[in-house]
Amino acid sequence: MLDTRRQASRVLGKLQISSTTRLVKLLLAGFFAALVAFVPTYSGLDPAPMWTLFILLFAAGLWVTEAIPAFAVAILVIGLEILILGRPGGVFATGAKDWQIFVSPWSSPIMWLFLGGFVLGQAAQTTGLDRMMARFVLRGFGTRPAVILLGSMGITFLFSMFMSNTATTAMMMSVMMPVIAALDKKDPFIKSLLLGIPFSANVGGMATIIGSPPNAIAAGLLSESTDINFIQWMMAGLPPALVLFLIIWLYLIFAHPSTHKSLDLRGLEWETRTGSLLPMWKRLLVFPVFLLTVGLWMTGPLHGMPTAVVSFIPITIFAVAGILNVAEIRKLQWDVLLLLAGGLSLGVAIQKTGLATWILSLLPMDSMGLMAMAFLLAYVTTLLSNFMSNTAATNILAPLGLALAVGFEPLILIPLAIGASSAMCLPISTPPNAIAFATGELKTTDFLRGGLLMGLLGPAVAVGWVFWLLG
Repeated sequence: MLDTRRQASRVLGKLQISSTTRLVKLLLAGFFAALVAFVPTYSGLDPAPMWTLFILLFAAGLWVTEAIPAFAVAILVIGLEILILGRPGGVFATGAKDWQIFVSPWSSPIMWLFLGGFVLGQAAQTTGLDRMMARFVLRGFGTRPAVILLGSMGITFLFSMFMSNTATTAMMMSVMMPVIAALDKKDPFIKSLLLGIPFSANVGGMATIIGSPPNAIAAGLLSESTDINFIQWMMAGLPPALVLFLIIWLYLIFAHPSTHKSLDLRGLEWETRTGSLLPMWKRLLVFPVFLLTVGLWMTGPLHGMPTAVVSFIPITIFAVAGILNVAEIRKLQWDVLLLLAGGLSLGVAIQKTGLATWILSLLPMDSMGLMAMAFLLAYVTTLLSNFMSNTAATNILAPLGLALAVGFEPLILIPLAIGASSAMCLPISTPPNAIAFATGELKTTDFLRGGLLMGLLGPAVAVGWVFWLLG
């Protein structure tokens, strides 16, 4: 009993320290935000944008310090906006329903588009379509190490364009682990396989609107000034993603070459899993619905159906057919959707209250060209995203980028979003990196070298391509 009490005391002591640390971070973030927003006398800054500046800095502090979960910060942002800015007769709102502009992003088209992507990914996982396709395609790449690496990275890249890159990485890791287990433990090619999957998942997410939350945030903000559909984003995001994909593949081949001329792929044999136990008609239904949805997303200009409306096709069919039941719906990444909603709501406040215009007036616009601003914001986003959630970093910087380039918003926001996905220097930089690091076969320095390469080249390639394409 004594040992049990001591163990309980140690556990409770750790919880108390953790809670105290979080509270200290919360208070420090609030104090810093209040100090910067309210103590100096700012010329031309009215109460509404001043309070918005406080909310922005407070949220940034909480996201950077991870005092509370990222989605909780997003909810707090919306709550503070309603309480402070949405109160009639207060610093901003004049009508009884003005507060609704801060919650309207939750029902915006970009949210439904992202939900459609989550539903497609969950259906593929539930029925086993993801692993079946991965195994089938990999068998066609032969046994040469460099080609197998290209195949595993290519499948990861492709899935990450339409599915959560976290789920894609987890799926591909489970597919490739038997192959990795068959290798000699001293073979450096193990690192190539383990690094290639998260790196290609991060890069693949650049290519489509639903590929990553930063893309969705940028597209959501762009929708206020210009419509950008699924295929238009692909035209801007896919070429840089492919260039970076090829660069990281070549880097891994030369940095961690295999000691074998061929690899044993018998580990790719199909294993029994929950998805294979579903009725065959359910498993066969997912593939054509997947193709139909993606096809309609990519041909929007031809049929005129909005991409968000297309998302209702898989949501409706999979729910009615019983492919996604209550348990599967609960597995969807609702925290990511809340984080997106909070970021878009923060952007609404920054734009509507005039904070963006005020910040814009402080910047040396005459001495800084549009391309220079695009480079600066993209690299700053990449830097921040290495140490904090890339979604949170985009939430902070994207609304400012929107104000900097009135009339040229895509030239700033698209490279900024791609820069957020270029951050992969550390195991904590992205969830795919963390999944690969959890295998125990990689060190932090293994991520650092390839991550620096992507962090330096990603924003540059994105700015160059987007300015050539749209400029």
